[in-house]
Amino acid sequence: MSSLVSRGGLFDELFRDIAPGFYVRPLHGEPLPAQIRLDVKENPQSYTVHAEIPGVNKDDIHVEIDGGQVTLRAEVQQHDSQTQGDKVLRSERYYGAVSRSLQLPADIDSAQAKAKYENGVLTLTLPKKAGGSSQRLAIE
Repeated sequence: MSSLVSRGGLFDELFRDIAPGFYVRPLHGEPLPAQIRLDVKENPQSYTVHAEIPGVNKDDIHVEIDGGQVTLRAEVQQHDSQTQGDKVLRSERYYGAVSRSLQLPADIDSAQAKAKYENGVLTLTLPKKAGGSSQRLAIE
């Protein structure tokens, strides 16, 4: 598995030492993670999904449920600028999206599903559809 270096990594420190006047520190934190990290728990009535999506506005998070498949998508559009008088000294833009799908063993009752986003963690409560359990057939 490859290891990616973040903006505040060793390469940036080395570059800052070699050319200190050229390095420009980003205005905001890290962009979206490369993958949404999930924790999925199950009880007899429902599934609970915790998804780490830091730095995203809750209006930019989309959740779709289709049977037992759940798809999460997060989009970020960040634009910052610093000005002095009428002269723009710096302007940064970042646009990105990340998505993740998971297939659960049972169908979800999407009418009863709930989502809550707090402190960068999306919590989904996904009740199982009634009557969606498997049934063993009697062999004649």
